[in-house]
Amino acid sequence: MARRAQPLSPALALGWGAAALLLALTLGTILAVAWRAEAAARLGAADWAAIRFTAWQALLSAAISVALAIPAARALARRRFRGRGVLITLLGAPFILPVIVAVLGLLAVFGRAGLVSGLIAPLGLGPLSIYGLQGVVLANVFFNLPLATRLILQGWHAIPAEHFRLAAQLGMGPAEIARHLERPMLRAVVPGAFAAIFLICITSFAVALTLGGGPRATTVELAIYQAFRFDFDLGRAALLALVQFGLCAIAAAAALIVAVPVAFGAGLDRTVQRWDAGGRAYRWGDAALLTLVAGFLLLPLAMVAAGGLAALPGLPASVFEAALRSLAVALASTALTLGLGIALASAIVRLRDRPRRAGFLEAVGYLSIAASPMVIGTGLFILLFPVADPVALALPVTALVNAAMSLPFALRALIPAIRDVSETYGRLSESLGIGGWTRFRLVTLPRIRRPLGFAAGLSAALSMGDLGVIALFADPDQATLPLQLYRLMAAYRMEDATGAALLLLCLSLALFWIFDRGGRVGTDT
Repeated sequence: MARRAQPLSPALALGWGAAALLLALTLGTILAVAWRAEAAARLGAADWAAIRFTAWQALLSAAISVALAIPAARALARRRFRGRGVLITLLGAPFILPVIVAVLGLLAVFGRAGLVSGLIAPLGLGPLSIYGLQGVVLANVFFNLPLATRLILQGWHAIPAEHFRLAAQLGMGPAEIARHLERPMLRAVVPGAFAAIFLICITSFAVALTLGGGPRATTVELAIYQAFRFDFDLGRAALLALVQFGLCAIAAAAALIVAVPVAFGAGLDRTVQRWDAGGRAYRWGDAALLTLVAGFLLLPLAMVAAGGLAALPGLPASVFEAALRSLAVALASTALTLGLGIALASAIVRLRDRPRRAGFLEAVGYLSIAASPMVIGTGLFILLFPVADPVALALPVTALVNAAMSLPFALRALIPAIRDVSETYGRLSESLGIGGWTRFRLVTLPRIRRPLGFAAGLSAALSMGDLGVIALFADPDQATLPLQLYRLMAAYRMEDATGAALLLLCLSLALFWIFDRGGRVGTDT
């Protein structure tokens, strides 16, 4: 048996190598920053205020997103209507939407000169203020309400249709069905959705940078940026990064403690029919709720598109040059993400007989979701400074950091797919003597094209719209499109900013569509 396992060693070596690189990028960069600190770091009053604000805004954002997602997911689960599939697909759009584009759209709707302020002005109500805590929470809910809805909707779909049929035969109404079927499901699903959104909000940077509104609305990630960019206090930056790790660890542990697994058993995969909410009041209520959710998500994008079409032809050349840089960074980041993701996922699957090692590799793969991109970038530049010009390497470092940030989402798609291929074709491949690169090329790759294309599209779109490490080190001639857009907004060139936002939106969605569609071509039967 030991001799037969030897051909697997290259795949395991690549997996462990990818894990070592990720550990160096996450924990190693924190140690590098702390090592270069000139004195022992201490957190001041402003830092503690940033920690409290970060935790508070993340709690509020996650709570509001989940609270709104529960009725929205329930309405989608119990209604069948024309365009339902399109609406569910659109719910995934804000997740790949560039943050800076969404912020510009929210300003167009909820800003002081926005659509809502104009509608309430005749009523004698003052213009809305989107800056500060309310703006950060609003933007986070905009991004994460669709994610929470999709996660909770999966929980509703996991309840077999036979359970609802039996409930109808027993004469159960909405209250009884909620108590016996829906609440147990929510108890199992909601903590995970809440924790995922909390983690995303903890590490947000662009939202706080554009909508924070000053020292009283500063997140930990923004405080790390300020500690390095303005104070060059590396010790404080490293300490804040450790605090951010701690907050994420607490959220993950709390989700595991609160969640109660529930097993409904297997069904016959029939279409779920709901007899408990057929009244006119329920139908109109669900329709109104879904209309409001769709309007909240689509109106800001429509405002960006409407304003950007007129400004697009007159954009300065610097915007298109920045777009080319963003495309190059996104493509490089996508290649790195896929390489790391395939190496880690393959090693995790091959170590299924050693669950501790497999679990360690998987945990390392997800570690970057709790890491600070700012600290990773700072640590890399500290390590590179003795041998190269850090500013000249701003774009490659940005691509590497973006790949690490996208990796957890890629692993969620790749690990189950590679595991299915291994369980289905593994024994046959071994009996035929097919292993190594040949097995991956002929057996594995053709059967993971769908999740591979989805992971590539997601990574490219997230990297295209990222405003993170590049904000630290890029000079005016190296700006990516999100950074160029932010500079236009800071200079109050809002017409050009809207045109650049539309260009960024189109490029991000196009990259996602091209890769995702490319993974599905030839696989549909």
